[in-house]
Amino acid sequence: MAACLEHSGPFGYDARLNGLCHAVRMRRALIAVCSLALVAAVITGVRQARTNAGTSGEPRAPLSSSEVSEPIAGAPPKLAALRSRVSELRGGTGAAPFEAQLRALRGYPVVVNLWASWCAPCRRELPLFQREALARGASVAFLGVDVTDDRDAALGVLGSIPLPYPSFADPRSNIATGKFRARVFPTTAFYDARGRLVILKQGEFATRAQLAAAIDRYALGGA
Repeated sequence: MAACLEHSGPFGYDARLNGLCHAVRMRRALIAVCSLALVAAVITGVRQARTNAGTSGEPRAPLSSSEVSEPIAGAPPKLAALRSRVSELRGGTGAAPFEAQLRALRGYPVVVNLWASWCAPCRRELPLFQREALARGASVAFLGVDVTDDRDAALGVLGSIPLPYPSFADPRSNIATGKFRARVFPTTAFYDARGRLVILKQGEFATRAQLAAAIDRYALGGA
């Protein structure tokens, strides 16, 4: 660029050369702007990924079996009974046992989480369900549905992320697709105390606050 500025030939030649120099300067400025924009986009993406992964100060480490097995003080008998079935995986015999459990819990809000060992987003959000089930176990029932899974793999997940409520094996997807028509996992169903399915939320809860807000709004009818 310094060579361009120092040239002093005929006017017509200088004009052409100055035009070329101006184009070069504009190109360099454009490259600099694009580079800054790219850096900003990368930084924003990294921050968003960290937030979605639960690294923004929210605990995501699974609770231990002893932590999720603590009795619920003041819980009604039906909800207290669920706590005695920590990480239980009931054999897949169709949707009937699951339907019977739902009927038995009529009178209480119910949160049903559809998960699988092969589903990474499912595994990521299970610690959130651990904590919400512990915090709300005296007033809200929680159930799990293990979808089209290998039983040993599912039991492995329940061993590393013990759930303070039972899950129902759904090897043929009688519950997930037959009942709920779910196509994306994880999926969470919210029932009110009358046994009415309020909403089916498909996709991962990124934070415990999101899950808590959904329980308040749909299962408890707080908003």
